[in-house]
Amino acid sequence: MTEILCLANSLKYGDRCIAGIELATGKWIRPMSDLKDGRITAAMRLIDGVEPAPLDVLEIPLGDRDGSESILENRALLPGAWKRVGRVQPADVLQYCHESEILHNDQKFVTVTYLKSLKFSERYTIQLVYAQEFLVRGQPRGEGGRSWKGSLVTKTGRRLTNAIITDPVLIARLESGDSPQPQMIVTVSLGMPYRPASGWEGDDPCWKMISGAIEIQEADL
Repeated sequence: MTEILCLANSLKYGDRCIAGIELATGKWIRPMSDLKDGRITAAMRLIDGVEPAPLDVLEIPLGDRDGSESILENRALLPGAWKRVGRVQPADVLQYCHESEILHNDQKFVTVTYLKSLKFSERYTIQLVYAQEFLVRGQPRGEGGRSWKGSLVTKTGRRLTNAIITDPVLIARLESGDSPQPQMIVTVSLGMPYRPASGWEGDDPCWKMISGAIEIQEADL
């Protein structure tokens, strides 16, 4: 069993993507099932019928690398029940925030070619960021409902603009009319390669997404 601090439970093709930091090493881990795209089903992840949540400390049965040639954090999910063994406070995760560029550059995407050009140890696809300014906006979708995007600014002026939000808890809050506070701890991750329908030139891009968001109070800072 591997003990991780959960920092993302995000939407992924009808199921979920779970990610967190291994407490023993301080490194990111993304469990990957043997299903297409590595998605994590409810039967795999639910603990006594309850979703894993950011700030939960989880024990998950994990193996070695999942065989991916380009993804640093991916680990193979093994059979077995998940356990919730603890929970931390928002201030406890500030130590894992980085003030460097948000996932390699100041753009909204990273190309597959660029990732593969890096040493394997540098091919990170997920990052925790303290946002001193966090804004959201919704726009209608063609099939009904709204899609939500977030923008953030860090203390050092790093910016991420109009990134798709895949955190279902945050989406539910937004759809109920709630507004998040401006200061947030945000998990930013790269999605699978996706080329826009038309007009795209260049290598396949992996788009940056907001896959987790934790509110933090001024006193915690």
